[in-house]
Amino acid sequence: MSLAPDFSLPATGARTVTLSALRGRKLVIYFYPKDNTPGCTNETKDFGALHGEFSAAGCEVFGVSRDSIKSHENFKAKLELPFDLISDPGEIACEAFGVMKLKNMYGKQVRGIERSTFVIDANGVIAREWRGVKVPGHAAEVLAAVKAL
Repeated sequence: MSLAPDFSLPATGARTVTLSALRGRKLVIYFYPKDNTPGCTNETKDFGALHGEFSAAGCEVFGVSRDSIKSHENFKAKLELPFDLISDPGEIACEAFGVMKLKNMYGKQVRGIERSTFVIDANGVIAREWRGVKVPGHAAEVLAAVKAL
């Protein structure tokens, strides 16, 4: 178990999220490739649907991608999300958490975000991580891990 890397980045709702400032709370940070794509939309909807249960467990949820704040605000409004999305166009958090990977897209190598989720405990320690996430059932699995903390 290691301490989660700190970062400070802009998020929806005109806020700045600084990881170290959220100590004392459980956090879920999920990294996804792109707003408004099928897998990312389904994953984000799933986290949104379970948000009440995450809150009841004393946990805050954040989605992170390289999309702009404007794109995130539109995505958040479209899905009526009860949590904020963090914009990381400079790949600061992406690099810190090691989620940038070379992927094959139509036969070409492209750098992109590997769908990954991290549960961070109240002491700022990464309690659980998932990489190369498959969307169906994932948010429920993460919720179970949060409840077990």
